[in-house]
Amino acid sequence: MIKLSPYIFINDDQIELIPIRAQGAGGQNVNKVSSAIHLRFDIANSTLPQLYKERLLALRDRRISKDGIIVIKAQLHRTREKNKVDALQRLEELVKSITVVAKTRRATKPSRNSQRKRLDSKTKHGQNKQLRRNSYD
Repeated sequence: MIKLSPYIFINDDQIELIPIRAQGAGGQNVNKVSSAIHLRFDIANSTLPQLYKERLLALRDRRISKDGIIVIKAQLHRTREKNKVDALQRLEELVKSITVVAKTRRATKPSRNSQRKRLDSKTKHGQNKQLRRNSYD
């Protein structure tokens, strides 16, 4: 079970974990053992709140299919158990990323003091450059 908040969680029966053979180098063992994990999570049929479902479906993420199914392939580790934990953590991070609402930016003006400081520093910089010039120009 993945706990997102005290009241919101994803049950294990909503997550489908399929062992598959890992890709890439690994010698003879990689051809025999299914150590990679394919995680599938159907957003529409989950117990997540409707707001979370809408936000997940609105995400432009390549792991979310057109049918609204999250597919995560974990094959970083050599053991199936570690890959399973990795896939579940990645699902948790994806779902938690939509729970945070970004604050809207309010336009502000720079203060008079900050404007004065900026202009003073520009003047000082210009004076330094003036001093570096050749005196016979």
